[in-house]
Amino acid sequence: MSSGTLKIAVRKFGPFETALQKLWDNYCAETGCTLIAEMVPMDLDDLHNAILEQNGLKNGDWDIAHVVTDWLYEAWETGALENLQPYITQNPPDDYPWGWSSSLLSMQQFGEAVAGLPFHDGPECLIYRKDLFTDVKEIKRFHELHGKHLQVPKTWDDFKTVAQFFHRPEENLYGTVFAGLPDGHNTVFDFCLQLWTRGGSLVSDNGLINIDTTEALEGLTFYRDILRDKQAVHPNTMQYESVQAGMAFARGEAAMMVNWFGFASMCEVINESVVKNKVDIAYMPHTAGNQPASLNVYWVYAVGAGSKHKQTAYNFIRYAVSARNDKLLTLEGGIGCRISTWVDGGINAIIPYYHKLEQLHQTARSLPQKGNWAQIAKIIDDLVLAAINTATPVAQLLAHGQQKISAIDKPIVNYANTL
Repeated sequence: MSSGTLKIAVRKFGPFETALQKLWDNYCAETGCTLIAEMVPMDLDDLHNAILEQNGLKNGDWDIAHVVTDWLYEAWETGALENLQPYITQNPPDDYPWGWSSSLLSMQQFGEAVAGLPFHDGPECLIYRKDLFTDVKEIKRFHELHGKHLQVPKTWDDFKTVAQFFHRPEENLYGTVFAGLPDGHNTVFDFCLQLWTRGGSLVSDNGLINIDTTEALEGLTFYRDILRDKQAVHPNTMQYESVQAGMAFARGEAAMMVNWFGFASMCEVINESVVKNKVDIAYMPHTAGNQPASLNVYWVYAVGAGSKHKQTAYNFIRYAVSARNDKLLTLEGGIGCRISTWVDGGINAIIPYYHKLEQLHQTARSLPQKGNWAQIAKIIDDLVLAAINTATPVAQLLAHGQQKISAIDKPIVNYANTL
């Protein structure tokens, strides 16, 4: 096998980095591969810039990249990704496609082409400290204050009440923590969740984005108020992205949070966690009369269209998504994508809520596939931040944001899903 370097653009996150290094070392030991892997961890904006804005996948700077589903349409339409279908036809991953939920295969399917293999999953959910909610003293105190039983919040109003109840800065415990860092992702995800859990829709029947709605107004107003509430949220909320918020929860600094399932799982396996065996998950809070909703954003392994090591790159990611290695990723602190991992007895013994992934997927929605989604997300991010940081009426911000979106928006292209 030829020598040289295989460059991998990695989403910066400790469990991803350690798992990937173990996978590469094992792959080389088992196959005799002599390539040297150069793995470069990057935060979201830097990763997007490196692989797409700078055409890194297209021109051969990167052989493999972690690509989030937000970017898949953009990456495919710009010719950045290798079509993996010929490789899959010749040598498919074990149990492909039946080993995965269809919700983890559709976003990378473009007609007959396949743009990636599932790497890391975990819809958004409510993550909470079950030890606090079952503590007899806490139950009694809550009842004395509010005249009702302390329970995991099912509505956003209850979420605010419970967050304020558990907010105790003197104990380094805060009611909740959000990922408020303005990076074009986390606040956008929260905006969508607030919209969907109120029965709203992000996309109109004509395939165009519409954020100037009653549900968006109610959702963004609540989101602004809760993030401003110093008696409910972690003081570093606006400096934290999702990983940092997850780590704060693992350190025992929050009673509950809305975040990716993976950050609940992480609490059971990483050394830094002080809340092992004290965590559980639930559906997202939602308004009365509406169904729970979640967000299905996941990561894939993708091969760069300009890679000089395409066959080896495919062989490695095929190896990485095997049942054994999907489980390895989970034990490192990531979230495996295979159904076999979700129901694995050993995994559920360590992470007792792991089997709930399947039911979360039943309520999960996906973001629209648009080539300029990053631009649209930036507009939404800006208006959410303006709502948080200024006194401008939310209705005015939404109307102005909608004008900007309408100027660049195009109807969604529906690729036939052949799976």
